[in-house]
Amino acid sequence: MMSGSGYRPVAARSLWRVAAVLVVGSIAGGAGAAGTMPTVDLIMTVENGAAKCAPADLRLPADTDVSIRVQNHTTSQIVLTAPQIFENKNVLHHDGDVVHVASNDGYTVKQNGKGEIRVRTIAAGQYPYGCTSVNDKSQPFRGTLTLSPAAR
Repeated sequence: MMSGSGYRPVAARSLWRVAAVLVVGSIAGGAGAAGTMPTVDLIMTVENGAAKCAPADLRLPADTDVSIRVQNHTTSQIVLTAPQIFENKNVLHHDGDVVHVASNDGYTVKQNGKGEIRVRTIAAGQYPYGCTSVNDKSQPFRGTLTLSPAAR
């Protein structure tokens, strides 16, 4: 309630502030929006000296913002690559022990590192993806990235 002087009781002012924060947070895509982003965990290991990523078949929705959480369980740096996915125009955010490679085709994950890469996926289809140890580039791991039409 307001009096003729424009005074609002403290409880009413606090309620308005809380409502404003909730509205601004939802418009800005607050924590709730990130919680609905499709996520895949990618684990990097080395077998017989060669890099290996699991799962070998990554499945994600096409034309969608996704989160790829990476964990490198090796003592060498691993480069994760996929066509077009890691181009600057598709990268939304990265955090942790990951570094965008100069070729614009992938990310280097530091030894024993972990991080998150948020990207916008490309058109539906099957694409190759790879993991390569910087210590042995002659034995790259090759997996399949399957992008399915997003459910509407």
